[in-house]
Amino acid sequence: MTTQSSKGLAVVTGASAGIGAVYADRLIKRGYDLLLVARNEERLHALADHLTPETGRRVEPFKADLGRKDDLARLEARLREDPSITMLVNNAGIGSVASILQGDVNAMDAMIQLNITALTRLTYAVAPAFVARGSGTIVNISSVVGVAVEMLNGVYSASKSYVLSFGHSLQKDLADKGVRIQTVLPGATATEFWDVAGYAAQKSSTITMSAADLVDAALVGLDQGERITIPGLQDVGDWTRWEEGRRAISAKFNNAKPSPRYGLETPSAV
Repeated sequence: MTTQSSKGLAVVTGASAGIGAVYADRLIKRGYDLLLVARNEERLHALADHLTPETGRRVEPFKADLGRKDDLARLEARLREDPSITMLVNNAGIGSVASILQGDVNAMDAMIQLNITALTRLTYAVAPAFVARGSGTIVNISSVVGVAVEMLNGVYSASKSYVLSFGHSLQKDLADKGVRIQTVLPGATATEFWDVAGYAAQKSSTITMSAADLVDAALVGLDQGERITIPGLQDVGDWTRWEEGRRAISAKFNNAKPSPRYGLETPSAV
């Protein structure tokens, strides 16, 4: 049992299994108390019962379906009002491998609600409190498909592209206010994600990383001050060059006249 002082309360969504459960294990061992959020109350209590005796830290299960407005609102209120919260790990999410011709649009809407809306609202709830205290950490779990968008379902990839873009904006808005922002881009990871997505075979693929390795690498990246952490990318220079190219081309978009390649000698009249 540990006697170290608490680093505050870390809120982990999607905490009942997979990446979220590993984050819970690692963060409590780093000295955080935990607020564990998920739909599966039985699993949450089992995880809390395992972690509390081992560490002596406070672990609070918080049953919530973040796709439901009332459950989401309860967690938002907690994030706004609890001054002990020092970290938010936005991990909850769902995925799909179905094409637009196979996928159910209602399932895609539910994916957007969880992967984008819930993550955004929770971040908006906690960020002002962190800024007011001049400290806090927000970790948003994106995916490599946020860049390699053709790999899986289009809505899933787009939702993870959103998380990546949102992270860039958060870093611009909050970095000088004492708030750390990290966006993590896992590749294929051995979790129940693949069972839900309908492609369980991916869990045993030779390119699939364990959830433990993914989280351990992400936490080292956080310690090292990485803003974007891609544990499976072997040469970080590849990302640096990609980012430099993105930022360089961004400066070339705004021009009063279309490019000559469109053959418009005279600008169109309004």
